[in-house]
Amino acid sequence: MGFSNWTTAQEFIFSAFPCSWGDSVICFIPLLFIYAFIIIGNLVIITVVQLNAHLHTPMYFFISALSFLEIWYTTATIPKMLSSLLSERRSITLNGCVLQMYFFHSTGISEVCLLTAMAFDRYLAICSPLHYPTIMTSRLCAQLTLGCCVCGFLTPLPEIAWISTLPFCGSNHLEHIFCDFLPVLRLACTDTHTIVMIQVVDIVHAVEIITAVMLIFMSYVGIVAVILRIRSAEGRRKAFSTCVSHLTVFLLFFGSVALMYLRFSATYSLFWDTAIALAFAVLSPFFNPIIYSLRNKEIKEAIKKHIGQAGILIGKSRNLP
Repeated sequence: MGFSNWTTAQEFIFSAFPCSWGDSVICFIPLLFIYAFIIIGNLVIITVVQLNAHLHTPMYFFISALSFLEIWYTTATIPKMLSSLLSERRSITLNGCVLQMYFFHSTGISEVCLLTAMAFDRYLAICSPLHYPTIMTSRLCAQLTLGCCVCGFLTPLPEIAWISTLPFCGSNHLEHIFCDFLPVLRLACTDTHTIVMIQVVDIVHAVEIITAVMLIFMSYVGIVAVILRIRSAEGRRKAFSTCVSHLTVFLLFFGSVALMYLRFSATYSLFWDTAIALAFAVLSPFFNPIIYSLRNKEIKEAIKKHIGQAGILIGKSRNLP
């Protein structure tokens, strides 16, 4: 059957949100708090890194770049989730859905690439400490970050361009909390071509995730090998402490992403689909500012210093006549 004989739906309706108003409000309040915390927390990290000269190092440059991406990664989906929770008609236009998928995946892939670059940075810092300052220059940091963003924003373009040409007939109820490839593809007028392309999309996602995981894994194999050769326990602790935050973020983010995009033909219930989506789209970005601030002594001290300075300024302004 040809595509020209089908009519295309102009909007999708999210059907994974709670049906009752009370349940929607209960979900809305913590989600609003989480989103506000993500935005404020990441802005604080970016500002603190910019204001403190001793934090102008490759590691903190990458952390602030990751915080910047996290803001846009969550902004691609959470504001629409919030408005859908308080709306009677939880709909999104076809063009809006395509744009949401593009920005969600482009910022997500950029983060994957950046986490890989951060693993490379830690590998150089620990395995080649003498050559590290001459190799990991500010110019190389900027080039790596730009390369991560270019890769992130180019990689999903073919999938997005293909999906935007598909006809959608029948039900327009999207069984998800935001637009994502597989839930949207399930609503396409299915034929053999579409089924094959769904499998191709699965393979593309698998290659992206496995490549990043393997690169990060090899970096940490080298790091662990060097740390184990350090004779003093204090030296080993210090060396490993510089990697703990990155390793925690990596496991949290990639664990939930792998559950969603490495399942191939396996299917989950709507509940588990939603839970896994919330894990990598909401909870992982929520924990990142906590991990990078509470587990990082230098950022903690810088934040305390600026809070103290702000308190002194407020106190002085109150004492003015």
